[in-house]
Amino acid sequence: MGGIGIWQLLIIAVIVVLLFGTKKLRNLGGDLGSAIKGFKNAVSEEKPTDVVTKETTENLTNNTTTSEKSDQKETQKDNSQA
Repeated sequence: MGGIGIWQLLIIAVIVVLLFGTKKLRNLGGDLGSAIKGFKNAVSEEKPTDVVTKETTENLTNNTTTSEKSDQKETQKDNSQA
């Protein structure tokens, strides 16, 4: 009592095949397999936006210092004109 035996599973499988047909079940299995494969690929891929390289960090630092230098030059120009 309580457990599902091999005979009950076999009867359920036969009923499912009779209701849906083998072609529809085959397509459903293929779609399910493709979905699982796509999910695994998406999970295992690295996100390129999350990875910050040394070069990117240097570019950001150089841009910041360049803008700071130009701000300092403008301030010096304003002071000399006044």
